[in-house]
Amino acid sequence: MTTKFQLQQLLQETTVTEAYQAGDIEVTGISYHSQKVLPGELFVCITGYSTDGHRYLGDAVARGAVAAVVERIQPAINVPQYVVPNSRIAMAQLASAFYGHPADRMKMIGITATNGKTSTTYMTNAILEQHGFKTGMIGTVVIKIDEERIPSELTTPESLDLQAYLKQMADRGVTHVSMEVSSAAQETHRVESVGYDIVCFNNLSREHIDSHGTFENYFAAKSRLIREAGENSCAVLNLDDGYAASLVTQTRAKVVTFSMQSREGTLHCKDLDLSTGRAKFTVEILKPIQADGGAVIEPGEFRVELRIPGLHSVYNSMAAIAIALLCGVSVATIQETLRTFGGVERRFEFIHEDAFTIIDDHFANPGNIDVTLETLRYMDYENFHLVYAIRGARGPIINRENAESIVKWLNRLEKRELIATRSQSHVNNHNTVSDEEVDVFLDVMNEAGIEVKLYSELPEAIATALSQAQRGDLILLAGCQGMDPGAEIALGLLANEGSNEG
Repeated sequence: MTTKFQLQQLLQETTVTEAYQAGDIEVTGISYHSQKVLPGELFVCITGYSTDGHRYLGDAVARGAVAAVVERIQPAINVPQYVVPNSRIAMAQLASAFYGHPADRMKMIGITATNGKTSTTYMTNAILEQHGFKTGMIGTVVIKIDEERIPSELTTPESLDLQAYLKQMADRGVTHVSMEVSSAAQETHRVESVGYDIVCFNNLSREHIDSHGTFENYFAAKSRLIREAGENSCAVLNLDDGYAASLVTQTRAKVVTFSMQSREGTLHCKDLDLSTGRAKFTVEILKPIQADGGAVIEPGEFRVELRIPGLHSVYNSMAAIAIALLCGVSVATIQETLRTFGGVERRFEFIHEDAFTIIDDHFANPGNIDVTLETLRYMDYENFHLVYAIRGARGPIINRENAESIVKWLNRLEKRELIATRSQSHVNNHNTVSDEEVDVFLDVMNEAGIEVKLYSELPEAIATALSQAQRGDLILLAGCQGMDPGAEIALGLLANEGSNEG
């Protein structure tokens, strides 16, 4: 059945500063994409990074739009137009109202970080699902509506799409929604009308500088999730990350913290064993936690074993544990879920464990590099082989910072060489590695005395590492777009080698 709204009733949800040809008409939907407008809809002119929706208002009207929300009137176009200070904010407010404020009907959990948003969101969803809640999930990889899964196009959907998904979830009886919240989503007001019950900030490192202008702007966008949380919500913060820790006093929300280094917060990770790469540790509850339903979780401790590897998985799991406890999930359910949770592809993923081990990791930025290579300090192995895909289309600054982080850890791991690749045949035009990006990477390595074997193609680079690996060794396939097919290539090469031996 088509939802219909009187336009003037809908417009009460936002701030209108001026009207052109105003009138009370019926609208059957909202759209921001001129090619997807249906007859009877309200068109919102969105100003984006690369285009301006005002340019397409005529096309939208030709397709049946009956009114428009704009930031400036176009008198040549003969439909009612309503001027708002910010059309993105207006769209979020109008969308929430049009779909019946669906977020208010569910427990909304917003998770942000430079690294680990996806893994933490998946982990949180798995625990809540194991407990018996009907769950929804929104993130980089997939939109989950109870049992249905829809591939994602953005980490956080546009506000109109987001509200439509949330309505589907609420209508199907979903009670808990775990959601990745990107810095872009905050900056472009996609989550403007979502009232979060729990917000989580895990870590921050240099990323997305080009889109935000400065690192300070990036942090400001990320931290809005915590700073704007309401007094009836809870904020989960990582005390071991300076940026997350700085927000403890910058929110009206009730704060729950976790740490590996400090016993000053709510949850403490101790007795960590990462010798196999898969963590075992004890969680100390240092302060009482007020859970859903009024129950109070008293101080105590319990043991956790993770199926997924990596030091970063410990931090992600601590965030998920804090969220689960706040939702009233039992310790036994948390333990069982984390013991069996298989993780997310390319997040310190063990893809081969035989004579030697191969790990595949989304090696994106200095923060990611730090936590990934720090894990190796805890692990038992003979020799370490690093295959790194240089980041394409990210510019010299990011590539210099990544190279400097790699050098820092190669020194600590007493490793003086690595294998690098441009992955020329395995990246699209938007991720091609430039000569400038290669040069800055090699300059940093040369200055540090690190020997680099540079290959144009990814299969050659991986084949070199496989030829060098001996029993007990560890190979790390590291990188973003240029290493995305790395696991498949490595396993294919191993299979061919095995068939040739046979």
